[in-house]
Amino acid sequence: MNLNKWENKKLAHTYSIVARDSKTGEMGVAVQSHWFSVGTVVSWGEAGVGVVATQSLVNISYGPRGLQLLKEGRTPKEAIDFLLADDEGREFRQVAILDAVGNIAVYTGKKCIQEAGHAKGIDYSVQANMMLTNKVWSAMAKAFEKNDNLPLPERIIEVLRAAEKEGGDIRGKQSAALLIVDGKKTDKKWEDPLIDLRVDDHQQPLKELSRLLQIYRAYEHMNKGDLAIEHNNMDLALKEYSSAQTLFPNNIEMKFWTAVSLANNDQLEHSIPIFANIFNQEPNWRLLLERLVKPKILKISFKDLQKILSI
Repeated sequence: MNLNKWENKKLAHTYSIVARDSKTGEMGVAVQSHWFSVGTVVSWGEAGVGVVATQSLVNISYGPRGLQLLKEGRTPKEAIDFLLADDEGREFRQVAILDAVGNIAVYTGKKCIQEAGHAKGIDYSVQANMMLTNKVWSAMAKAFEKNDNLPLPERIIEVLRAAEKEGGDIRGKQSAALLIVDGKKTDKKWEDPLIDLRVDDHQQPLKELSRLLQIYRAYEHMNKGDLAIEHNNMDLALKEYSSAQTLFPNNIEMKFWTAVSLANNDQLEHSIPIFANIFNQEPNWRLLLERLVKPKILKISFKDLQKILSI
């Protein structure tokens, strides 16, 4: 079997989902596998265009080429038909494509290793190969449909959990990835994707992926807190900072920048207890605070600075 001839680069036997949030328009693709760095192989997406999952004996080109075909105006079904047409290894492939308006196509080749199959519904497709049982993809579909109250990233995580509960990959688990893109096109490439989280090698990759998503949410609250301060809404800022630290309670840096923001906005008394806690844990943060004066990141009087440093 000449894998190079078929443009195979990886053997990503796995389970995955492509999905769309009908309320926000966001699109996502997520995957878990017993293969190193599966997110660099399987998951592809572009804002305003669509998402692709290419797996089994992977033809990695299906990812970028599939997105390009969507940009040229092809439907997901037309894109998959085009990709398969000249691929001698087509029967070893598994691929799913979803576009920005919710059209979906999925293909499972006849030579994908058992158990292999897929299930498609409104705004989603789930697909799997080399699974322990043939119940994996139906469990994934049920999980997507019953968790419609969740934001798309968290909803997708529940889908992956459902697959794992049914046995998942017959070989076990090693890596996972979550990619979320906007439903609208953007010229600001640095804003695409919205979320790109990867766990390349871990004993519990799905658990770690979920943890990373929670940290991402914590930093969202931090950003909202900073924005609230810009608008002089201290009550909202404190609420957002508190939410961030609830999600990520042991992160010293998050606490530090919260305190800096408060000090910069005439909330010195609120900042001092936070600084005290930080300095007690790690003295280097005291030195960093002093270094913020010269570039004017810390905008307080010398008297107030000394008050903080004296604690």
